[in-house]
Amino acid sequence: MNTLVLAAPRVSLARCYALEAKHEFLRLLRAPSFALPTLIFPAMFYLLFAVLFGNRGGDFHANVYLLATYGVFGAMSPGLFGFGVTVAIDRERGWMTLKRAQPMPPGAYLASKLAMAMLFAAIIFSILAVLATTFGGVRLPASSWLLLFVAEILGVLPFCAIGLFIGSLVSGQAAPAIANLIYLPMSFLSGLWMPLAVLPAFIAKIAPLWPAYHLGQLALGAVGQAPGQAPLPHILALAAFTIVFLTLARRRLVRAG
Repeated sequence: MNTLVLAAPRVSLARCYALEAKHEFLRLLRAPSFALPTLIFPAMFYLLFAVLFGNRGGDFHANVYLLATYGVFGAMSPGLFGFGVTVAIDRERGWMTLKRAQPMPPGAYLASKLAMAMLFAAIIFSILAVLATTFGGVRLPASSWLLLFVAEILGVLPFCAIGLFIGSLVSGQAAPAIANLIYLPMSFLSGLWMPLAVLPAFIAKIAPLWPAYHLGQLALGAVGQAPGQAPLPHILALAAFTIVFLTLARRRLVRAG
């Protein structure tokens, strides 16, 4: 008697990661409450403030400064909200438990969210670059554009780690409020909306406590608006934030699921 054996179709590891990332991106792109603020707010603020203030002369150029800082402001959002809110919802609904039971690479879930955050950051960078060159009159060498792009794409990492920690800690309903309580004050206190030099002195003193400050300094350095700033301390600070919050989130997820 002949036995028919059906072999399971073989799917490459790269395809698993690519499909998971694609579906995660489409999931958030189709969520107006996430996609519209994430993509529109940085561009809207840049047009309002950079075009309004323009170049006031001297070493400070609002159109260049705000290109860098609003790019950071935009890069923070996919990490804090894309990770924080969706992880909280997925954990609350048991989706993460279901994912673990499926025959998929164990790292695909988080890798897809990281790819989503980087892709949204790249889109925000592209939108701001077009606005800056057409309406803001910004002219930068190719090396500056490249450094700014790399800083803002890789700069999503600490905010993804913070978002993952938020998602591991609170409910899906509370996650947006908690993320906003971190996102907006940190942006202001890090000098992303206006230079720290025009803010009270104590704000400038505590600014290094926030990861957005360090990413902002890297972005400003890329466009020549942070003279004398050494990039290595800011890179190390961002790496430290990423490791700390990733460790905290991992412990929480292992314990609570």
